[in-house]
Amino acid sequence: MTATRTAPSPRPRPSPSSRSDFASASLPRHLVRGALGFGSIALAVVLLPYAWPVSLALLPAGLLALRGCPMCWAVGLAQTLSRGRLERACEDGRCTLRPAA
Repeated sequence: MTATRTAPSPRPRPSPSSRSDFASASLPRHLVRGALGFGSIALAVVLLPYAWPVSLALLPAGLLALRGCPMCWAVGLAQTLSRGRLERACEDGRCTLRPAA
């Protein structure tokens, strides 16, 4: 019995609509989410010595508004700002970003 080896097929790239991203539909919506998220986290820290149950409720609400973490929100801000302005071009196995036409 002989086993034949085949070259692994390259994984298909996800389409732009199926990729997970952190961008919002618009810049004002993203900034509102940031204000709500950072405001909730700041208020949770301020209220911790006085009303810790309220503080514990505000912390997850702030993280939910930021979609996980402040860095996730910042990445989403960059994605929201660049949406429609840059496009990825892949040729010969190399991908580059260039301004959209």
